[in-house]
Amino acid sequence: MKMQAPSARPRPAPGQRIRNAMTCDVEDYFQVSAFAPYIARDSWDTRECRVEANVERILALYERHGVRATFFTLGWIAERYPNVVRRIVASGHELASHGYGHLRASDQSRAEFDNDIRSSKALLEDLGGQEVLGYRAPSFSIGAQNLWALDALREAGYRYSSSIYPIAHDHYGMPDAPRFAFYPNGPDGLLEVPVTTIRMGGRNLPAGGGGYFRLLPYALSRWMMEKVNREDGEPALFYFHPWEIDPGQPRPAGLDAKSRFRHYVNIGRMEKRLEQLARDFAWDRMDRIFLDKQ
Repeated sequence: MKMQAPSARPRPAPGQRIRNAMTCDVEDYFQVSAFAPYIARDSWDTRECRVEANVERILALYERHGVRATFFTLGWIAERYPNVVRRIVASGHELASHGYGHLRASDQSRAEFDNDIRSSKALLEDLGGQEVLGYRAPSFSIGAQNLWALDALREAGYRYSSSIYPIAHDHYGMPDAPRFAFYPNGPDGLLEVPVTTIRMGGRNLPAGGGGYFRLLPYALSRWMMEKVNREDGEPALFYFHPWEIDPGQPRPAGLDAKSRFRHYVNIGRMEKRLEQLARDFAWDRMDRIFLDKQ
């Protein structure tokens, strides 16, 4: 990789807060990668899908606090629940792609990946009526072994990706990748925007949402994001999923202890924490922060 940082963004004026990137990966509970051994893909259409109601709750929360966000949306969801896409766009948020069927990029051939990212982009653009510029790989599944995926995204018309997580994790991660937005193949290529981490003890620690946000005390998560804003002078990038605000979701049988803990820990506290997060920081869409799109 010929990694290059983008030009420095203007620092906020005195008294103004850094705008951070709020993102949501629009998928439902039965599509989580950790549940793949327990929930057959061909059973998805028979499952109770709760994504519409959960997205509505998220949109209402954002509206209460003046938050604009980026929704990385599965084509599978968009195709079956097109009103979800239309409501996201009508509410002033950015529509981005999470692929079609939540297949990990690292499990696809180049041809399969090309079809996945192009079909999901076309579907979302047709339903949403706006250009789709961003992509996030399911389970942050772009890393050192499949960096060709970034070239494929650029060739398919995407402007940025948020698919490389610079941490060590048992399911994903590229610990040596830059912590902040960078061009993996020079400024004429795709911009990669990693989820936020902080550097402590010689390693990167996750600080940008997901299960860690539910597991850690809220005050610690807030401190880490404030540290990135204050000491690094960079926007934080936060992510979560609609199913994380839904304690009443069906619970599949037979889950192993690790998957069960990761999925359900503090799920009943998530919505209240999101309310606090919306109050404590300034938030905006990824295209506005990283592409200067107005």
